[in-house]
Amino acid sequence: MRPGTVDGQLLEDARWRLLSASDPSDARVFSAELADVADALAGSGEPCWDAWSAAFTARAALLDGDVAGSATGVATARALLERCSPTAERALTLAYLAHVEVTADRLDVALHLAVDASLLADQVSAEDPSRPLHQAHLWLSLALTRLDLEELAVAQALRGVRVAGALPDLGDRWQLLRLCAQQHAELAQTVHRRGDATRSRELADVAVRCATSARELPWEPADSDSDLLDVVQAWAIALRGELEDALGPLRRVRRHLQSGDAALWLVGYTDLALSRLLSWLCVRDADLGRLHGEEAVELLVTASGAFAAAGDRRRYRQCLLELGQATAAVGSTVEAMHWLDAYRAETSRAQLHGRELWAEMFVRRSRLREAERQTAVLRRHALEDPLTGLGNRRSAERRLGDLRTDRETVSLAVVDVDGFKAVNDEHSHLHGDAVLRRVAELLRQHCRTGDEVFRWAGDEFLVVLPNTAEPQAVVATERLRSAVADADWAALDVGRGVTVSIGLATSTGARSWRELFDAADLHLFAAKRSGRNRVRAGGQPPAAPADGGATRPAGSVDELVAEVLGGTRRRPGWAFEDNEVAS
Repeated sequence: MRPGTVDGQLLEDARWRLLSASDPSDARVFSAELADVADALAGSGEPCWDAWSAAFTARAALLDGDVAGSATGVATARALLERCSPTAERALTLAYLAHVEVTADRLDVALHLAVDASLLADQVSAEDPSRPLHQAHLWLSLALTRLDLEELAVAQALRGVRVAGALPDLGDRWQLLRLCAQQHAELAQTVHRRGDATRSRELADVAVRCATSARELPWEPADSDSDLLDVVQAWAIALRGELEDALGPLRRVRRHLQSGDAALWLVGYTDLALSRLLSWLCVRDADLGRLHGEEAVELLVTASGAFAAAGDRRRYRQCLLELGQATAAVGSTVEAMHWLDAYRAETSRAQLHGRELWAEMFVRRSRLREAERQTAVLRRHALEDPLTGLGNRRSAERRLGDLRTDRETVSLAVVDVDGFKAVNDEHSHLHGDAVLRRVAELLRQHCRTGDEVFRWAGDEFLVVLPNTAEPQAVVATERLRSAVADADWAALDVGRGVTVSIGLATSTGARSWRELFDAADLHLFAAKRSGRNRVRAGGQPPAAPADGGATRPAGSVDELVAEVLGGTRRRPGWAFEDNEVAS
């Protein structure tokens, strides 16, 4: 993703600055950064950088309240990404777009983008860690949190920590450890609300360990990042049940934020955590209940306003619900009804989005499964012989094409049913089909593990014996011949037993599979000529001619045909004519 017309390093540096300022609480910083590099990004001439330009433009439009402009920017970026290679850079762009869309409350598009980003990030090898890869996990984690997919958000954060741990930048490692602590604390809060106190404490322990690991790094984060880590760690400590140990640090962070020009979202996040802690203290200590309850309500009101202004609809809904619960706990019934009605209206809107989204996803999944089923049927029809259930000639040629006959020892056996034409002529083609099915079953049943049986054509079968030299192949194919000859054929009512002749060839040197097959077919012809119901291989001497004359070396199939038929040598591509040679 290097532009050809501008300084690639300049664009990369600008991209990282814009990403770090993309939190809604840093709207002014983001706008200033974008104004400085907007022309360079838009004029790069590279589709991947143009996609970033559209993505950042979409973020800026959203911060300005231009929802339609934001949607247009996301659509432009997605179209440009189709021309980019499937790399970690592309996964990062998709994850960032997912976060833009979830911030705009377009949950359906956000989920599709998050799925695409996740699949692409998984395809990128974790053995090749990079900053774009760990940033892809970071933005995926943030987007999934807002989609209420907290378990998946935690998983993405953990993956990001592993990738960042293999990189030299301590700032990136600190950032992912802080995110991991935050995601574990938020999941612990959700689990605690569901009543699973044990797992909530386990998740809170992980959050505290991640926060401690971040503090141990020789890195000085920005004040806002340090304050956020303090809030997360204190919140996690409270979730472990150590309420007094968490209360002091939370109050200190809040006083520090009130004394400076703190980001609005961070103030709301701190107030939300402190209000929850005070609510737990109310439940535990009835004497302080009224005092802590009223303060918790005030903090929740501040937090809800901050999240609404920052566009964090998910946490805004959480504040409305907890406001209803907190005001009810202090006896303000009318006020509680007001907050709960607001929560119901906000949740109904979100649930409507959710129902539409999951209905669409259900339809898409159903269509995907039907397409997969039809693909499997078509594949089976294309590669499977319908009569015997074996792989057909197309399947065999595909397998043969994968063989490395120049590097490994491979044997091929061509199997032909003796006297098969007579079965069809004297009985019926239904009898012939029954014979072929029975032969296929015997070959499949008695071949070795790892050998593969195919129906090549008509009454001819092919057996592939990987990593098998000629002596072992002769033993294996002799067992196949014996299995057919010794089988009970009475139930098929064909009047006599059925046997097979087998020609065997083994790779020697740089021979193609076609040359190997021709050699096996040549040996099959020799087996039929010498009496049928036998195995012939390259290392065996050819059978004596019927007239008792001297043995002639078999040079080619065409020469053998001329010898047997007593005619002149035929051109390549010969074929038997009717009644010339019985099978």
